[in-house]
Amino acid sequence: MIDSEYLLDYTRFVDEVTSNESKEPQAFSDSLDVIDEFGVSPERILTAAIGIGAEGGEFMEIVKKCVFQGKPMDDEAQYHMKRELGDIIWYVTQACIAMGISLENVIDTNIQKLETRYPDGFEVFRSENRDEGDI
Repeated sequence: MIDSEYLLDYTRFVDEVTSNESKEPQAFSDSLDVIDEFGVSPERILTAAIGIGAEGGEFMEIVKKCVFQGKPMDDEAQYHMKRELGDIIWYVTQACIAMGISLENVIDTNIQKLETRYPDGFEVFRSENRDEGDI
């Protein structure tokens, strides 16, 4: 059993390392204003970010059940996965709208990043040891 004082100390620690934007309504509102002033729709980018995470979790749930819980990788599972991928793309497109960019721009940027990272195709070493600035 976990000591209650330990839990209280951990709760204090979590609070101390949490940003003001996550705790203070005005700081949160101010950060949304900064995002908006930069030309990104805060409403859409939040919708996109939360939605991508949620739908990605739903996709992972299907894969988890097929890999670890005996669910068959059949037409039904693949149809369900395809539907969740469609939802993910919907939210990715929502993020593109929020940022004023095209899906093609995102794809081109990804190709450039990966061609730079893996000029001769995928290599484990390059995957684990990235150049400075390669995020």
